[in-house]
Amino acid sequence: MTNGGKDVKRRGRKLFSALRRQDDPEPTPPPSETEPEAPPAVSLPPVDHESDGGGPPIEPVAPEPAAPEDLPQPAESARHPRGPSAPEATDEEPVELPGAVPDPPAGLPDPDGRPVELPVVLAVANQKGGVGKTTTAVNLGAALAEEGFRVLVVDLDPQGNATTGLGINHRDIDRSIYDVIMNDTPMEDCVEASTLKNLFVVPATIDLAGAEIELVPAFSRELKLRRAVEGVKDDYDFTLVDCPPSLGLLTVNGLAAADDVMVPIQCEYYALEGLGQLLRNVALVRSNLNPTLDVRGIVLTMYDARTKLADQVEQEVRSHFGRRVYRTVVPRTVRLSEAPSFGQPIIVFDPTSRGAVAYRELAKEVSRGATRRSG
Repeated sequence: MTNGGKDVKRRGRKLFSALRRQDDPEPTPPPSETEPEAPPAVSLPPVDHESDGGGPPIEPVAPEPAAPEDLPQPAESARHPRGPSAPEATDEEPVELPGAVPDPPAGLPDPDGRPVELPVVLAVANQKGGVGKTTTAVNLGAALAEEGFRVLVVDLDPQGNATTGLGINHRDIDRSIYDVIMNDTPMEDCVEASTLKNLFVVPATIDLAGAEIELVPAFSRELKLRRAVEGVKDDYDFTLVDCPPSLGLLTVNGLAAADDVMVPIQCEYYALEGLGQLLRNVALVRSNLNPTLDVRGIVLTMYDARTKLADQVEQEVRSHFGRRVYRTVVPRTVRLSEAPSFGQPIIVFDPTSRGAVAYRELAKEVSRGATRRSG
């Protein structure tokens, strides 16, 4: 009986092997020249329906390359989402990327999505020194003036670097921003024309250093500059206030007079530490003095592509602030540092330099959606 049982098992194995050989001739022809006719899934679906055992896990491998041709088959489209549903996935990818800064549409006026309504007053502020506030105020103003906008740069820094950067000598100044704040002199009487068309400046002198102390007993001391700017705001498209590197009364005056804040950030670690304190001060000014004040945009300056730290700082800032960070990054160049010594903006000193190109692009981002006014 045992020999008979073994014979039965052998016969059964032979039958199974014969059945498999009968099924194999269908996939075996592909090596021949009839391969292009075999891939169409005309013969495969019946095999999937008939064999529920070992057939489906082996044969579904063959339909994968033919999945784009067999779109009407719901089973294969579900197995291969990159086939029929590929265009839908590409449409959603730029929206779902966390922490990324997708390119804004062509009609988007500003990084944070708000349109630029002229006239506008922008305070260039950051309590940390050496991050490019004055460089940004001067060169951005010059680039905006080159675009055809009337620009007024208000030098609120006692060092007066924005004044000399636009070619104005301190010794030739009769009235400055100090007289505007402390003596209520009309700002229009202090405006000086620069060498560039459409670009004007309210100069600052060293006298402004004492204004911090002199403002302490003054009535409504935080709104001195705001009332002065309101008298000339309609005469200019953009008014850029170059704030000092501090969080004192002068900076508070600049924030109270501005519609929005532009924050230059140096691509180094220390620049990130003071950013939180600045944002808290912006919130305090918003809640007490200027309800409409907000951060318009963040400018990354002094970017050195040779260091990994600069790239890490950029990624960190963009991940936290997203679309509020301007796409344009101002590089660290020697020409930008040399331009103030000649009393010229970078677009005049070296129009083809990387710094000039960067500030032209930044001006386009800042003014996107704004219309030039005549006069």
